[in-house]
Amino acid sequence: MAPPTPLAIATQAVNRLVKEESYYHKEQASQEKRIAKLEEDIKNNSSDLDSNAEYILKQEKTALDETKAVFEPLRRRIADAVEKLEEQIAISESDGTGSEEELAKAKEALKAGQKVAEEEDEQEHEEL
Repeated sequence: MAPPTPLAIATQAVNRLVKEESYYHKEQASQEKRIAKLEEDIKNNSSDLDSNAEYILKQEKTALDETKAVFEPLRRRIADAVEKLEEQIAISESDGTGSEEELAKAKEALKAGQKVAEEEDEQEHEEL
C-alpha cells in the first residue's frame, strides 16, 4: 500500500480538528446543562442534592472553564491546518499529482474547516 500523500495527510488533519472542535462544543453544552440543573436544584433545595453539592458545582464550573480554554488554541490549529490544506490543494492541482477523488475530499474538508473558522470569528465578534 502506498504511503498517504501530503494532500491526504493535510485533509485528514483538517477533518480530525473539525471533529474535535465539534466534540468540544457538545461537551460544553453538556456541562452547561449539568451546571444549570445543579444550580436550580441548589436554589430549590432539592431532595436529590448531595451533601457536597456546592463543591460539585464548583468542580463543574472549573471543568467548563477548562473546556472553554481549549477553543482558542484549537481555533489556531484549525486555521493553520486549513492554510496548509489550501497549499496542498494548489500544489496538487498545479502539478497534477492528486487524484480527482483525493482533491474532492480535500476541497470538502477545506470547506468544513473554513466554515468552522468563520463561525468562530462570528462568535468572537459577538462576545466583544
